[in-house]
Amino acid sequence: MRLLKFALCLFVVCIAGCEKNTPSNSQVTTAEASNSESVKSEVSRSEATSSKQSQQVLTSDVSINETAYIPPQCFTDPVADGVEHNPCYVCHTPSKAPNYLNDIDVQLSYAFPTSGLKNKWDNIFKDRTQEIGLISDESIISYVRADNYFNQDGEIAIKKRLESIPENWDRNKNGIWDGYIPDVYFSFDEFGFDRDLKGAYTGWRVYAYYPFPGAFLPTNGATDDVMVRLPEAFRTTESGDFDLAIYRTNFAILESLMNERDVTIEPIDESRLNVDLDKDGKLGMATMVKYEWDPRNDKNMSYVGMARVLLESGDIHLAARLLPEGTEFLHTVRYIDVDGEQTLMATRMKELRYSRKNSWRNYFQLRTIVTKEMKERHDFPDRTKVVVGNMEDGMSTPHGWTYQGFIEDAAGDLRPQTYEETYACLGCHGYMGASNDTTVSFTRKFKETSYKEGWYHWTERGVKGVADPIREDGHGEYAFYLQHNPTGNEYRDNDEVFNKFFTKDGKPKADMFERLQSDISVLLMPTPERAIALNKAYKVIVDEQSYHLGRDPVLNARDKVLKEVELDSDTGITEVLSYY
Repeated sequence: MRLLKFALCLFVVCIAGCEKNTPSNSQVTTAEASNSESVKSEVSRSEATSSKQSQQVLTSDVSINETAYIPPQCFTDPVADGVEHNPCYVCHTPSKAPNYLNDIDVQLSYAFPTSGLKNKWDNIFKDRTQEIGLISDESIISYVRADNYFNQDGEIAIKKRLESIPENWDRNKNGIWDGYIPDVYFSFDEFGFDRDLKGAYTGWRVYAYYPFPGAFLPTNGATDDVMVRLPEAFRTTESGDFDLAIYRTNFAILESLMNERDVTIEPIDESRLNVDLDKDGKLGMATMVKYEWDPRNDKNMSYVGMARVLLESGDIHLAARLLPEGTEFLHTVRYIDVDGEQTLMATRMKELRYSRKNSWRNYFQLRTIVTKEMKERHDFPDRTKVVVGNMEDGMSTPHGWTYQGFIEDAAGDLRPQTYEETYACLGCHGYMGASNDTTVSFTRKFKETSYKEGWYHWTERGVKGVADPIREDGHGEYAFYLQHNPTGNEYRDNDEVFNKFFTKDGKPKADMFERLQSDISVLLMPTPERAIALNKAYKVIVDEQSYHLGRDPVLNARDKVLKEVELDSDTGITEVLSYY
């Protein structure tokens, strides 16, 4: 059975941060703002003609790279000097139901369609040394500290633009933006809930999580955060009144279901919820959501509030490892800021990514989707993936999700992603063994025993002092990853990580691995020098608007990535590993 090789793209999350708040737009000094403008002038390489072409194709439904859903990580040569590396297991692994895409064979071979054999991600082969050298440290630091999400009046800048949509963003020419309009204010309360300028709840809730191992760790070029929002019915009583305790309880129930484990909660009176959360056979005071879901043996769970009413009427659904319909995620990808010897999340956004679960798929339907996918790849191996949607409405997966995004334009402001720029993300969502309901980060959320039960933003508290999470086999997750990928990424070009954890001849440094057990920041966070260089490398791509050639910040041409692979050729990996 031939399987396409997909690597992580969206909702694979990396993190950053320290114990200091990220500066807002109002905190950026006049000098910094001036420097921010100077960096645009200093490094601008975008010609007027290319800018015009970019505007003309923004609403196009055409992908120049017809296999853009196969990311550059998939072209990595995992064998060097006879030494085997395996970065593939993180995405392609024995899966857990209801993700039936058990794609471990993708670790072993390059099973691409013919049109995808040539690596079209040209940006990863470019040596950016000269271009990076043209950018001063001061100007790039000022640039990443400038706010491109809020304007000087505290309004969401991209929202204001979408309310009076530019003609070249209006794909269907109806005068309105039909896609998602950003509405999170990054004003989180003690429970992680977002408030708007008037103090009203937006429904969004931020959470801390273990970053997905690989190219998207901060040490490899970016920081990010993730927020989740459940439908209104999950926020209200059965009579329709907003109730924060009910909303918090429904999140705890969802955590229990997604991770198939018990979740402790603040004491709550079950009698007002009409749900036996702790499964003790009575409606009393509960301090735990008991995971007990096996419908075939009459073991069920329930949401609370109006969500319980809709669940019983069949208008919403519940199942282990599946999110309810109407669930939304918002994910920002950002630059890396520098504060003395510390590196942390920057204010400036590289991207703003959005997804929404529009409709429910039960286990049988999800298995059918995978069966059809495998049959398609087997019977028609040269067909490329067809995705329904466009840059304005978003692009949809068979699993019931729609994805959409915004990305920096040449001036550093956020603009809608093109069809191709979003198409590049769809290969990972629903098409790799490590995802859960096409997503990754929520099942990696810090447990409720963590600081603020894991519901906080990285600008409040970073990863310093966070222990290496333990895999199901008892190994530390990041330590295990380093053992099989000593540079901390798929491309084997992060010498900073390698030199930190290994000797020149590749032997592990016991003291560093011991530190990693109790503090993952020693791996995750780059040095200020590396962070600044990576920021500059990405700024070059922004100036060029060459995202279709690859978004990874590259300091030097990557020589461990293949420019072309042979059809069905072996990767060189012999030991199949598991993400879990």
